[in-house]
Formats: sequence, C-alpha cells, structure tokens
Amino acid sequence: MAHVQFHAVRASATPVQKTTTGGLAPWRENLVKQLILEGLSDTLEVTELARACALSRSHFSRAFKCSTGLSPQDWIRCQRIAKAKQLIQDTDQTLTQISLECGFCDQAHFCHIFTRSEGITPFAWRCKVVRAVPFNSKRSQPCAAPAGLCAHP
Repeated sequence: MAHVQFHAVRASATPVQKTTTGGLAPWRENLVKQLILEGLSDTLEVTELARACALSRSHFSRAFKCSTGLSPQDWIRCQRIAKAKQLIQDTDQTLTQISLECGFCDQAHFCHIFTRSEGITPFAWRCKVVRAVPFNSKRSQPCAAPAGLCAHP
C-alpha cells in the first residue's frame, strides 16, 4: 500500500506538458484574425473565413474555437464590442454611426449585444467613461446627455 501511495504522489508531482491539438496553424489563425479586424465594419461570413484558410466551414469553426476558446462568431462579436468601446471613448460619433462602423446591422442590435456583453447600455457606458475622464479636448461637455440620464455609476 505504501508503495502505491509513494508512486501516486510522485506521479502527481511530475509536471505534465499539455499540448493542444486540433487548433488552427499559427499562420491560419493570424490570417483569419487579420481578415476579421480589417473587415469589422463589413458582413463577415464564417464560410469566407474558412475559404481563406482552405478549410471546410465546420472544420474551420472547430479549429478556431480550439485555438481561441471562442467560436468565430463570438470572437468577431468581442472584437466589434472592443472597437465600439474605443470609438465611444475616443470620438464624438453617435451610437448609430458607431454601430454601423463596427458592423452591426442597426443601433438596436448594437445596443442589445453591447448590453448583453457589458451589462450596461452603450449610452450609459459612454456617460460613465466620459464622466471618469476629467477633461477630453475633443469634447466641451463631459456628456451630451440630458441631466439625470447619466446616473449610472
């Protein structure tokens, strides 16, 4: 019994190298991420991304998720939200302009996805971020919202 316990403890103390198989080759992952980032304002079809990698749609989707931890659609959505947050913070564009520039079909869809992702509406997020910045030379007012609408902490 002591012999078994000794070997069990010894085996568990040995570091195990985890190798991930089934993901995209690094060049394919870099290519598809570049295509996505360059085309965020466009309609991105997973079939087209798979074709660029010379893979079937299903194989590409599985490999992409294995490599990134997210499905292609989820990764695209995260990149669109990140770009929207950057535009909300750094520009005076309307939310409609931002939604279209980030590839959302309309502002309502953008607001729904943003709220689901961030737990706050894009408008409230803008008010929160702008209010946190003491002064932004691009803006003369801290928030263009009517009084009381930026009450979210």
